[in-house]
Amino acid sequence: MIFGNIQNSMLETELALLPKPLRDAICFLRDHDMAAHEPGVFEIDLSGVSAVLQVLDLTTAPREHLRPEVHRKNIDVQFLAFGGPEEAGFYSDNGTGIVDEDLLDTPRDILFYKNDGDAPEGRIRLMTGSFAIYFPWDVHIPGILVGDQSAPIRKIVIKVPLDSCLAEGSLSENRFIVNLSQEKPL
Repeated sequence: MIFGNIQNSMLETELALLPKPLRDAICFLRDHDMAAHEPGVFEIDLSGVSAVLQVLDLTTAPREHLRPEVHRKNIDVQFLAFGGPEEAGFYSDNGTGIVDEDLLDTPRDILFYKNDGDAPEGRIRLMTGSFAIYFPWDVHIPGILVGDQSAPIRKIVIKVPLDSCLAEGSLSENRFIVNLSQEKPL
């Protein structure tokens, strides 16, 4: 997971570390007035990469009313365009979650887990301009209310195909060779 804000003074440095499709997604969010965009689902082009843009008007809710989710074919770039604040829970998908609903083989590419009080869940707080990038191994729970009052939010999600971010082929083609005989003490 990566967390940031489009108004951060170090945004350009942060973007330089990302694969181009993710850089382009963040730049799209920075360069367009997403608060004024009509709600719905749209296809967008990120420098030749076809991505899905979701513009959602939601209301934050208590954590216990929300389900943890993951995606396998897409990387979620989530952005708070206005409203909030919003919290999002996250933890690493270690394969022990109990599946509540599996829609991975549908265009939604989503799997919901049952809530697990023992999951090592962290939290981030999103304010207007904040973004979170969730990879396929990042279980995430967006839309959590802050305090005891629900708040309306304009949530933007750009679904970037995972394959578009893999450098020069698949992960299985990457080979790393370590020569321990040349290791030197520090």
